[in-house]
Amino acid sequence: MSNRDASITDQRVAEYLAENPDFFVKHSRLLGELELPHDSGKAVSLVERQVSVLRDRNMDMRQRLSNLLDNARENDRLFEKSKRLVLALLECNDLGDLVDALYYSFDKEFNIQHTRLIIFGNHQTVPSTAARIENLHVARDVIGRRIKSPKAVSGGIKDDECKFLFDKDAPHIGSAAMSVLIHSKPLGVLAIGNEDPKFYHSGMGTIFLGYIAEVLNRLLPKYIKNY
Repeated sequence: MSNRDASITDQRVAEYLAENPDFFVKHSRLLGELELPHDSGKAVSLVERQVSVLRDRNMDMRQRLSNLLDNARENDRLFEKSKRLVLALLECNDLGDLVDALYYSFDKEFNIQHTRLIIFGNHQTVPSTAARIENLHVARDVIGRRIKSPKAVSGGIKDDECKFLFDKDAPHIGSAAMSVLIHSKPLGVLAIGNEDPKFYHSGMGTIFLGYIAEVLNRLLPKYIKNY
């Protein structure tokens, strides 16, 4: 081997090819002669290897596109269900209708296992509804930190908070999310729960729950002023 041959290193070859990307266009016959080791141990030509790489990339891109389309469809379904719920809430004539519409949608449309609407007031019950009345002072003793920061939260609900929110169903709650309802003053709490401990977690988005809470913040005052 001559000194000139010895001076040709892998790095120099790589640099040359990088500087001359049309090299194999000019010398296409080499593509069929070059061989690269395959995962199976069988040697394949450069063309075959490139086709394999492109095929893998294509499959990856198709999977990503499929995931994007699935997410888009799910967002469309969520939007439609949210729209139906909001329209139903706007058409309600009293507190009983509003609570029924909320619970029905959460149960039948969104498949939420446990829903609680708690209203802060002094009465013992809310006639003909699934909502619950709780004294604000009592609520502050248990979920005071939530009331101070009314942003919707997912996961991280403590046992005593869970018992306050879900009463008799608390033993079945593995994870929960909640949003304090407030409009110039605390109005109540909207909470949802699931038996799976990992279902509602801190990394989960709360846009939907926060959105429905904002709608309730505007509608509840006219219904609960006497409570």
